[in-house]
Amino acid sequence: MTSTSVFVSGASGFIAQELVKQLIKKGYNVVGTVRSTEKGESLKSNLKDAGLASENFEFEIVKDIAVKGAFDEALEKHPEVTVFLHTASPFHFNVTDIEKELLIPAVEGTKNALTAIKAHGPQIKKVVVTSSYAAIGSFLEYSDPSKTRTEDDWNVATYEQSKANAIHGYLGSKKYAELAAWDFVKEEKPNFTLSTVNPVYVFGPQAFEIKDKSQLNTSSELINGVLKLKPTDTVTNELTGYFIDVRDVAHAHIVAFEKKEAEGKRLLLAESPFSTQSILKQIREDFPQLREELPKGDPAEAEYWKKTESPIDNQKTKDILGFKFIDFKKSVDDSVAQIIA
Repeated sequence: MTSTSVFVSGASGFIAQELVKQLIKKGYNVVGTVRSTEKGESLKSNLKDAGLASENFEFEIVKDIAVKGAFDEALEKHPEVTVFLHTASPFHFNVTDIEKELLIPAVEGTKNALTAIKAHGPQIKKVVVTSSYAAIGSFLEYSDPSKTRTEDDWNVATYEQSKANAIHGYLGSKKYAELAAWDFVKEEKPNFTLSTVNPVYVFGPQAFEIKDKSQLNTSSELINGVLKLKPTDTVTNELTGYFIDVRDVAHAHIVAFEKKEAEGKRLLLAESPFSTQSILKQIREDFPQLREELPKGDPAEAEYWKKTESPIDNQKTKDILGFKFIDFKKSVDDSVAQIIA
């Protein structure tokens, strides 16, 4: 058991709920920020229902992370906190003003968190920011299967190009928010060390029982979307990429502040490539009761990603983390089992 207190911004998010769950399991005390009392109480009650020490979780309301001073009061109230995990950032494509709804909130939210830590949390020694492969990969042109991406790469999109559409806006928001974090540390020389966690598409089950299955978070909806297909639907392989399981993403955040080797590092989280067809193929193989309800697609196209994706080499990250990632089969199977339960 540990008496260390960890601050988690955006605690009701998909990754953050799993993170809170794992932190409580490990005996940490957690202070989470949420946008409403309802979200905070719901998370507390989920922890209790899961048989976890919900009394070790408390929450503070931060309605808008982009507002100057957003985290000041919450941090002043919790001088016991020594670790700050910043997971809060917009992730949705339903926007009308890309700069105002995606770019500015992500960048300002990160700056606000770090500024608040420096001013009101001098005892905080470790900060981990949830970034994304979006800050690393090359998205403006088709990914180049001959070009390997590593922890040292950056998305080349300019700020102006990021305003072109919602997807570019999301990709840009991750790049510019992460750059803001590294620039802050370089210029302000605060008391804390910084690490970032850069996951690819995040699959895997929700941390707690799903109450509304109609529309899951953006990443989980990729699997849920395949389950919603009709037998006559055409399966396109528009979507390819790499995946990582949410339980590994949460675990990586914890290792990022527990291990000295992770200080000052970008941790690129990717397990293996996938395509829409490979998700469908996995579900059809492992859930025979669903076969009649789903299209066959074209199983030969399951490895379509080989034509479109830049290979990822994240051996440096794996060496630092020191644990084995959950494989595609288990991640998809656990997600589907939870959705159809």
